[in-house]
Amino acid sequence: MVLWQGAPQAVGREHHVEWTANEDIVWTENAWPSTDETPGLWEDGDRIVFRGQLSLDEDGGAALDVGGSVILFDLANSPLPDGVDGSWVEVRVAPGNVTVWPYEV
Repeated sequence: MVLWQGAPQAVGREHHVEWTANEDIVWTENAWPSTDETPGLWEDGDRIVFRGQLSLDEDGGAALDVGGSVILFDLANSPLPDGVDGSWVEVRVAPGNVTVWPYEV
């Protein structure tokens, strides 16, 4: 379960949404390579798991493409291994650090 940022009466309807994850990627603590190259989003115990293709930028940030939805992350100070840019990864985030914002197309 994640925090819904839309109107309470809009719950339970279909929406276009923007995901926000307020948790840094810390390699081997909350992010790992994935052998499955299929986008995914699910709840696993006390974590929300995003699986997608990771892109790194020059400013120390990252974008995870989860089936066409892009989720922005900051990177913790730990260096990422070579070859991670463009690879498939899973990122596990505490539900309290994930919000969903509806928007109109």
